[in-house]
Amino acid sequence: MDWIIVLGLGVLQVVLVGAVIFLENRNPGKTISWLIVLTVLPILGFVLYLLLGRNVQKRRMFRHKHLKGNRLESIVEQQLQQLSEEELLPGYGMEQKKRLVRLSLNNSLSPLTSNNRFTVLTDGQQKFKELFAELERAEDHIHLMYYIFRDDEIGQDTRKLLIRKRQEGVEVRVMVDGLGSHKTPKAFFQEMERAGIEVAVFFPLKFPFLTNRLNFRNHRKIVVIDGKVGFLGGMNIGDEYLSRDQKLGFWRDTHLAVHGDSVQMLQRAFLNDWFFVTRKPINAPKYYPKPEQAGTMLVQIVPSGPDAEFDSIRQMFFTACATAEKRIYLQTAYFIPDDSIIMALKMAALSGVDVKLIVQGVPEYRLTYWASRSYFTELLSAGVKLYLYQKGILHTKVLLVDDEVGCLGSANFDIRSFLLNFEIGAFLYNHEFVERLTKDFVQDLQDSVQVEQEVYFNRPLKDRLRESGARLLSPIL
Repeated sequence: MDWIIVLGLGVLQVVLVGAVIFLENRNPGKTISWLIVLTVLPILGFVLYLLLGRNVQKRRMFRHKHLKGNRLESIVEQQLQQLSEEELLPGYGMEQKKRLVRLSLNNSLSPLTSNNRFTVLTDGQQKFKELFAELERAEDHIHLMYYIFRDDEIGQDTRKLLIRKRQEGVEVRVMVDGLGSHKTPKAFFQEMERAGIEVAVFFPLKFPFLTNRLNFRNHRKIVVIDGKVGFLGGMNIGDEYLSRDQKLGFWRDTHLAVHGDSVQMLQRAFLNDWFFVTRKPINAPKYYPKPEQAGTMLVQIVPSGPDAEFDSIRQMFFTACATAEKRIYLQTAYFIPDDSIIMALKMAALSGVDVKLIVQGVPEYRLTYWASRSYFTELLSAGVKLYLYQKGILHTKVLLVDDEVGCLGSANFDIRSFLLNFEIGAFLYNHEFVERLTKDFVQDLQDSVQVEQEVYFNRPLKDRLRESGARLLSPIL
């Protein structure tokens, strides 16, 4: 009789949770994935659903996330009017740019700025050398946000530098993600706090809030120094980003150093997140100094996250790919897209656009590696050229479209980056910038092997099963 009771409870559990999922009006693929998990593993599936699956009221959770009193709305309205009157981005051959600029103005209140200079940093050595040099020059404040901040050699070097700058009188604020940095001992950050550094943790892993917060992570990597210099991109703080981890080996990544008007948008993103976590409003004029003349790059800094009405970065990626005329060069650590992105890439390739995609050939995580490969069949059939990076771990996130549009930031081409993570990206409309990143892309092609359609279509059955299983689980990761 005991087994009948257990079975009955299991069936009831599946029915109840299944009903909840249906009532939430989820994406059908995600609904089916959860139903299969709950049917095959009812107890474990229920726990996973509580931790990862509940569609909580995001608007209520994030309704007080943003600082009040900024002028973004008026700037955006002015630029939208200028676009309509051909005063912003005048001239021919600008329709793709105008469409992307207008989209970002509407979906994320991201103004277009023209006084910018961006420096591409193609590995950890370049990134940390430039970052440390700018931190040394800090005079007023340092704002630093990372998904991962490790207690290893580079992490300790960074902490020592931050503590020394605080002792010199510089304000220092550090924010880390509660999941990404959960392996870093509390004592590591407590030493910072004892030195006068303010430390905040985005959604720490604590009960009873774990079940409705675990799935929403802050994946941004932002540094702002004196409101004049900024950094963003794909690299966290850890020895692996300097290729020091013997298990992972060589680490390929890309970061950006920022000067000019765009720094204010990075500052705004940091201070909004800081306010959300600490409830301390920091919005004094000194944090937004008038930028000096830096350059002529046209840039939009686009934040994205579950606090927004629209999936801004996903919409920007889709529109950039859907409007491509010559080429789409894409490289991403994790490639688990939705149907709209797949359709945009296939449509572009079928219409004659040169579409090249570089993904990990050396897996960092097995599940995401096999899930990515499950999309290869339909992409190859449409004419997309696929490459597997072989030199080490590929972690860079770059999208290049035609000759004028480039994007680099923290977001991967995956469902988590599109819907669940707080991300940030720089969309640059500049030929020289795209040309510069194209050189890196071509080098990465040389360090990759192309996926041959005939060979891939004849892959072993065990690989097909791995791909199918990983893809089935990917919507709920």
